[in-house]
Amino acid sequence: MNLPISSRSSAEFDGAEQILAAWCDGMRPDPLLTVSQWADLHRMLSSRASAEPGRYRTARTPYMRDIMDALSPTSSVQRVVFMKAAQVGATEAGCCFIGFVIHHAPGPMLCVQPTVEMAKRASRQRIDPLIDESPAIRERVKPARSRDAGNTMLSKDFPGGTLVLTGANSAVGLRSMPARYLFLDEVDAYPASADEEGDPVALAEARSLTFAHRRKVFLASTPTIRGMSRIEREFEVSDQRRFFVPCPHCGTMQWLKFERLRWDKGQYGTVRYVCEACDQDIGEHHKAAMLVAGQWRATATTTDPTLVGFHISALYSPPGWQSWREIARLWEAAQGNDDALRVFRNTVLGETWVESGEAPDWQRLYDRRETWANGIVPAGGLFLTAGADVQKDRIEIDVWAWGRGLESWLIDHIVIDGGPEKAETWTALEEILGRTWSHASGVGLKIARLAVDTGYETSAVYTWGRKMGVGQVSPVKGVEGFNRSSPVSGPTLVDATEGGKKVRRGAKLWTVAVSTFKAETYRFLRLERPTDEELAEGLRFPAGTVHLPSWADSEWCKQFVAEQLVTVKNRRGFSKLEWQKLRERNEALDCRVYARAAAWIAGADRWPEAKWRDLESQLAVLDQSPPEDAHAGQIRRPQTRRSRRVFHSSYMS
Repeated sequence: MNLPISSRSSAEFDGAEQILAAWCDGMRPDPLLTVSQWADLHRMLSSRASAEPGRYRTARTPYMRDIMDALSPTSSVQRVVFMKAAQVGATEAGCCFIGFVIHHAPGPMLCVQPTVEMAKRASRQRIDPLIDESPAIRERVKPARSRDAGNTMLSKDFPGGTLVLTGANSAVGLRSMPARYLFLDEVDAYPASADEEGDPVALAEARSLTFAHRRKVFLASTPTIRGMSRIEREFEVSDQRRFFVPCPHCGTMQWLKFERLRWDKGQYGTVRYVCEACDQDIGEHHKAAMLVAGQWRATATTTDPTLVGFHISALYSPPGWQSWREIARLWEAAQGNDDALRVFRNTVLGETWVESGEAPDWQRLYDRRETWANGIVPAGGLFLTAGADVQKDRIEIDVWAWGRGLESWLIDHIVIDGGPEKAETWTALEEILGRTWSHASGVGLKIARLAVDTGYETSAVYTWGRKMGVGQVSPVKGVEGFNRSSPVSGPTLVDATEGGKKVRRGAKLWTVAVSTFKAETYRFLRLERPTDEELAEGLRFPAGTVHLPSWADSEWCKQFVAEQLVTVKNRRGFSKLEWQKLRERNEALDCRVYARAAAWIAGADRWPEAKWRDLESQLAVLDQSPPEDAHAGQIRRPQTRRSRRVFHSSYMS
């Protein structure tokens, strides 16, 4: 029986009011915030993930406002491309995008890092602090200790959606779910193919197609090599927006270019920017006000209004981050070193590096051959590697000596007649591993490591490689593409065949980014050499110099420079770099690449100074008695130490 209103308790009225208030809150639409507005209201930076902990302020990096707001539901843009330098705040903007989705516009979201391991690292160092330090997000994501696995390292559930983190090297992770939101971070570091199932970016974007016009895709990366760079390719088909800032003297709007940064050499206190309109000097103390007054402007036209592209360099880094003075110092330090210049162009200017892939003139190589005793390793060579190219009717092997700074000498060229199906072919190759070459000091050197190509008769190479063991032989597989940080990866276990039976995980295979070593070889061939007079005065050959012996004939020299790096367009109209043959035979270049990979596997690129000294001391043990003292009081080393003949290195016999 219903009681009269007057007889109901005050507690019942209070409960009804709370229900009504909650219902009204649920019916009230969310405020129409942009990503940048949300970040300024709700984002907190952790001391674990930021050098400037506390409340996030978009005003600290004003150029990020339009980029983040293009990711907002209020914008009609679907794909945002950001080609940028390092240390400009792009990763934090991506985290703001993630936080906005969790709190304000829930839906399925996929965050892709170059590898699964990097995705785990991003989860610990970026996503967990994002959740823990921002109360608006923390209350929506289940605690990590929850038993229902709603918050794991690579998956974060929240009301209305889920965040999945994965690596571009995992095809399973890329096709695991449909996603309305995509954050593709450092896309230029993605592998060419995810588990050989296709381009990781294309696989990830296919996850968002079901959301039609409601999707948001954010691609951000520091660029790498022109023609190979994904982010540059995407930026070039966009409207190519640049951040224009006003000159504090004449007010002319302009985007900052490195060539207008001026200073007196070595005097970094003189660094200033010169206005392109009035030619007056702009000091770095003007930068903060210039950034606040800056605006993005398109510098190209596009037929796709849903795609926008942004580019920015470290010249725009806010005060307290990377200064113009530091940029000038880095530029001077990089002079004369192509690797350092490439890093500067990529990470400071946010621009691609142009590889010089023009084939050197074979005649020039032929004319500057050097003469040393046949079968002798010159004094600078400290260890040997070899590259073997397997052909239908033969195996070609080149033996190279390597010294400090990857200076190299061609020591021997061997051709084993007979196809890989013949047992005697592999027996002959095995005999080469036991051969010694005399060093100028009198020590006998063996091949430290031989890299053998698996592109032809793969199973036969695997079988022989497994038989020889991993100590001296490395089966390699060449893949296209550049990877300067790690041009050789592996090893991975692959199946081998022995006695007609398949041995699972029977051989260890190394993967080689051949484009990297081809470009390096051509760069080394172009190095300026000292004259005979300079050599007589004690000047040394530059690091990386390639020395060819007088017995290297014209055919070998032609094979050594038989390819050229060219720019081609694929079916979608995008440009890419590709090595193309100038002549049919290129075994000398291939063998060089494999021998260089063998040196990498042996560790030569990472050896400390002590290792090089050890090799040099072992090669000097057969020297004659110590030289006469230059001064009467000089202490002579004990004779017993000079005559010791115990060699610890496996590279010597």
